[in-house]
Amino acid sequence: MEVKIGVQHAPREIVIESTQSAEEVERAISDALAGKAPLLSLEDSRGRKVLVPSERLAYVEIGEPAARKVGFGAL
Repeated sequence: MEVKIGVQHAPREIVIESTQSAEEVERAISDALAGKAPLLSLEDSRGRKVLVPSERLAYVEIGEPAARKVGFGAL
């Protein structure tokens, strides 16, 4: 699952591939925005953790990755 995180006062967004479900990601975001957690903590597909301070979140986009096409094909 692809997650894009916009951070205030940062020119680029953070993009991670996560093995967490959409519900788990949404729950973590909701907890961070509600003030239950001071940091948004997500884990990527390689086991690395991404931590973003809750007060610096601008937006979070949750979506499925696009399937990459392999080989030759007609359009």
